[in-house]
Amino acid sequence: MLLKKPLNEYIDHTLLRADATPEEILKLCREAAAYRFKAVCVNASYAALASEALEGTGVLTACVVGFPLGAAPTAAKVAETACACRDGAKEIDMVIHLGMLKSGDLACCTEDIRAVREEADKYGAALKVIIETCLLTEEQKVLACRAAAEAGAAFVKTSTGFSTGGATPEDVALMRSVVGDALSVKASGGIRTLDAAMKMIEAGADRLGVSAGVAIMKEYLAGQRA
Repeated sequence: MLLKKPLNEYIDHTLLRADATPEEILKLCREAAAYRFKAVCVNASYAALASEALEGTGVLTACVVGFPLGAAPTAAKVAETACACRDGAKEIDMVIHLGMLKSGDLACCTEDIRAVREEADKYGAALKVIIETCLLTEEQKVLACRAAAEAGAAFVKTSTGFSTGGATPEDVALMRSVVGDALSVKASGGIRTLDAAMKMIEAGADRLGVSAGVAIMKEYLAGQRA
């Protein structure tokens, strides 16, 4: 398939394990700079470390908020967003309040997203909204995407990668059909090979959250040289 941009520019090089060390985060940043990935995605406590390591490389620092459950109070998500942005995050990947969405309280879910988006806006940071597709019905996925759009998010994102499943091409296609060109779509969770990455892009993904970014790029570049 013909890519709209170089493959490396689709990739958010990601390390969100609870036991990730500063040394591992620095290695992640070195790899991201070497391959010129779009961003690194880390926990907010590592925002300053990553931002400093990436200074001058053109690679963005993205941080997760309310991760991985989404059940934190909105005020806590807003505070975490502010902390991450002050430390250099240029993108925020927040988890929606899944329980509120599943209960039918779409207004609460939307306002949760809006509050984080308004805080991110103060720092010029883009908001990605993780809807955790594996826990939702098709109808709920549609509602989650609409809530993200109504709240002014820049992206809808499939998954945390820490629940019962990750991204699927079918979910990416559904999300794209709902948001159209108004929002970008990020696929994340379980994307470990070039073939899987290309299927997500073909389905409509603008960005890929992957921990296997280096392996995917090596496979891609080997194919380009063949």
